Amino acid sequence: QVHLVESGGGFVQPGGSLRLSCAASGSIFSINVMGWYRQAPGKQRELVAVLTSSGSTNYADSVKGRFTISRDNVKNTVYLQMNSLKPEDTAVYSCNADCVVSGWKRYDAWGQGTQVTVSS
Repeated sequence: QVHLVESGGGFVQPGGSLRLSCAASGSIFSINVMGWYRQAPGKQRELVAVLTSSGSTNYADSVKGRFTISRDNVKNTVYLQMNSLKPEDTAVYSCNADCVVSGWKRYDAWGQGTQVTVSS
C-alpha cells in the first residue's frame, strides 16, 4: 500500500501564493511520476502539473508561468508552488503518484485532497 499525505492548502487573496506538499509512504520501490490534479465544483478533475523521476514536467496551460512543481526523490515528496493565484484556481487539489511497489507491481496512489480557495 502507498499513502499520500497532502498539506498546504488554505484561503488566500487573489495575487497571493500557496505551497502544497505531498509525501508518499509505504512499500515503495520507486515513483515514476508525481503530480497534482484539481477539481472545482461542477467541473471535471484536471491535470495541474506532473513531474517525472527524470525531471520532465508538464503543466496545464492555465497555470504555466505561475505554478512550479518540484520533488524530493529521497523524501518521496512532491511540491507545488502556486503564485499569482486567481479565483479560478479555487478547487480541491489532489496529489497522484505512479509507483512501483513490493513485488514489482504498479500502484496508482491518490491523496485525500486539500482545498485551495482564492477570494477577496
